[in-house]
Amino acid sequence: MGGLGSDKAKRETTNFVKYTGVAFQMLATIGLFVFLGYKIDGYRNSTTLIFTALLGLLGVIISLVQLIRSLNKPRK
Repeated sequence: MGGLGSDKAKRETTNFVKYTGVAFQMLATIGLFVFLGYKIDGYRNSTTLIFTALLGLLGVIISLVQLIRSLNKPRK
């Protein structure tokens, strides 16, 4: 009797967990690249944070590519 409702709830929970994981993966990727850029700028004693900006932008691009790939995966 409750088969349809429970299947829908399970699917919604699975989607929530999947997309929450993707969000944390994006956050970690961007954060790692910004941190590495910050450390490189600190090592070089730069007055402008050029490596922080460039590696941060690279992190955003990489995380968007990962997002697009995960959204294009066929469902199991």
